[in-house]
Amino acid sequence: MAPAEMDTAQEHEVLFERKGGLGVVVLNRPRAVNALTMGMAEAMLAQLTAWAEDDTVQTVLVRGAGDRGLCAGGDIVAIYHDMLDGGDATARFWATEYRLNSLISRYPKPYVAFMDGLVLGGGVGVSAHGSHRIVTERTRTGMPETTIGFAPDVGGTLLLASAPGEAGTHAALTGAHLDAADAIHLGLADFFIPSSRLDAVAAALERDRADDVVGRLASEPPLSPLAAQRGWIDAAYASDDAEEIVTRLRAHEDPAARAAAETIEAKSPTSIKVTLEALRRARARGPIPLALEEALEEEYRVGLHLLAGHDFQEGVRAQVIDKDRNPRWEPSTLADVTRGEVEACFAPLGDRELRLAETVATP
Repeated sequence: MAPAEMDTAQEHEVLFERKGGLGVVVLNRPRAVNALTMGMAEAMLAQLTAWAEDDTVQTVLVRGAGDRGLCAGGDIVAIYHDMLDGGDATARFWATEYRLNSLISRYPKPYVAFMDGLVLGGGVGVSAHGSHRIVTERTRTGMPETTIGFAPDVGGTLLLASAPGEAGTHAALTGAHLDAADAIHLGLADFFIPSSRLDAVAAALERDRADDVVGRLASEPPLSPLAAQRGWIDAAYASDDAEEIVTRLRAHEDPAARAAAETIEAKSPTSIKVTLEALRRARARGPIPLALEEALEEEYRVGLHLLAGHDFQEGVRAQVIDKDRNPRWEPSTLADVTRGEVEACFAPLGDRELRLAETVATP
C-alpha cells in the first residue's frame, strides 16, 4: 500500500484501496449519505494525484458506503455553522473541492463513478466530471441548490448549460431530482447498469479495461421523461428573464409545466435569478479548453457572495436545521430582485479569487 493511501481497516471518512490495477475510493459517511467534508476533499485530491502518476494503477473507481447513495453533497450543517461563526472554512472547502473537480475532469486514466442512489450537489462534482459515469435504477441526482438559497456549483453550471435544449435550465431552476434516464439525457451520466451488477463491474475493473467492462455489463436505459417533455421545456425556458419563464410555464396546457412554475416560485428568488444568469454565462463561454475551470472560478465568486447574503443561511435553516420547510426569502419575489443585485453576485473578489484556469494552463 502506497504511503498516501489510508488503512481501510480503520474508520475514515474516505477510504482508499488497491485491488489489482484498480484504485478504489469509498466515500465513507453512510449516515450522512456520504456528504463531503474538507478532510474528504483534501484526501481525495492527494490520493488521486498520487494515483495519476502511479503506473500500477490503471483505473480509478469512486463509490459510496452504505445503500443510500454515492454522495448527498457538501456537509451543509458544517457550512451553516461556519456562516453563523463568520468563518472562512467554507471558502477553503470550496477551493479544495473545486480543485478536485478540475482534476477529475482532466484525469489521465479512466475514472469510473457509481452514481447509485442519491447523487446531489457535491456528489455530482465527484462523479459527473469523470470518464465513465454509471447510473442505476436507484439513481436520484441533480443540483437542488435553489431550494436552500444557493446556486449550482462544482461545475454544475457548465454541465447543465451544456444539456440538450433547455433541459438543464429546467433542472437547475426547479432543483429536480433526476432518475437515471434523465441524468443520461442531460449529459450527467453515460451508462445504465442495474445496481445488482455493480459489484461485478468493480471486480472486472481490477483486471479489464473500463471501456470493455461497461460495454459488456451496461443495459439500455429507460426512456427519459425530460426528453419527452422537450417541447414545452425548450419553449418556456428559452427566455433569459426568470419572470417570463414562470409566465410561460403557467400559461402552458401541460400540468407538468404549471407545476414547474409553482416549484420555481417557492425557491429563493435571488437564487433563481443568479442561477439563470450563471447558466447563460456558462453557455456563452462555449466549449473552450478551460471552460470548466472558468466556470468553477465563477461559481466560487458567486458562492462567496451568496454566503454573505441572507437566503443561503435561511434556506439551510429551513430545510436542514429546523426543518420547518418555511424559508423567509429576502427579497420575497422574483420581481423584487433587481438586476444590480444579480450582477453583484458575479463581482470580482480581488485577492480572494480562485485561480484554477491559469494553474491548469501552466505547464
